Amino acid sequence: MSYVLGIDGGGSKTVCVLMDDLRRVLGRGEAGSSNYQTIGIEATLQSIQSAIHNAIEAAIITNTVNIDAICMGLAGVGRAADIEVVKVLVKKLQNNKYMLINWALQPANIVICNDAFIALVGGIGQPVGIVVAAGTGSIVFGRNHQGDTKRVGGWGYILGDEGSAYKIAIAGMNAALKSYDGREMSTSLVEAFKQHLGLENIEDLIEVIYRGEWRVKQIAALALVVDFAAASGDIVANIIIDDAVKELVKATSTVIDAIFSADSALEVVTTGSVWRGRCKIHERFSASLIKKFPNVNVIFPRYEPAYGAGLLALQTTQN
Repeated sequence: MSYVLGIDGGGSKTVCVLMDDLRRVLGRGEAGSSNYQTIGIEATLQSIQSAIHNAIEAAIITNTVNIDAICMGLAGVGRAADIEVVKVLVKKLQNNKYMLINWALQPANIVICNDAFIALVGGIGQPVGIVVAAGTGSIVFGRNHQGDTKRVGGWGYILGDEGSAYKIAIAGMNAALKSYDGREMSTSLVEAFKQHLGLENIEDLIEVIYRGEWRVKQIAALALVVDFAAASGDIVANIIIDDAVKELVKATSTVIDAIFSADSALEVVTTGSVWRGRCKIHERFSASLIKKFPNVNVIFPRYEPAYGAGLLALQTTQN
């Protein structure tokens, strides 16, 4: 029996699955962050090693496991320079003597890609289609049957991330402050942010955001306030959600126009926290996109990204 490893390395956690050649997951392990651009290569290596160890341990296999292929889908890996760094990391992995692991990797059986690709493969179950990831940040990535790919967005919270939880939260707070000033229409977001954050006055947002040293993920979590307000019928909150939908539809349409035909029958998988909101943002996005492209099917993920990485690893052993 041969085995492969599929690794999903993100900014908050690393997930590894051990799969056999029948596409069965035999073990799954988790560890900390593996975004080397934020935590460094050695800390990334440690997280990946721990995730692999935990996956092998969970499989309860007593014989030596021959790892014939590995796919690592890592956050922040999109340039050629990034891939070279990760290749060094893979060599370090192979040089470590894991109990019950025999590394049998060949260069052709090592796949290094960004996390959007494995989210696409895992979400749909094959490497063809589009993934629209909208969580703390946002990115749209597609791949057609010819192997052509197109990425839109993913430029980070300062330069991009339209339609993300971060941008929704910022727009919500901005609208609340404009309403408080009298520059824009009245909105329940003023009271909603006050209650959620325990503020006596909306002006105290200054203290929370600027002096509280809030990071991107903490701010992005405030998108829930906008989501709840929109679900309750607040006009301003719904405008913000509609704007987010427009941006995500525009990005997805750009991918379709670039590598698919307008009448293509394809699946679009949506991943990330934004899609789980109460304001039916998923339904709004789906209806708007299908209006432009009637043959598109918008779905939630069938499998997790790490499973997608495993499928890509298996693909190298079958070629």
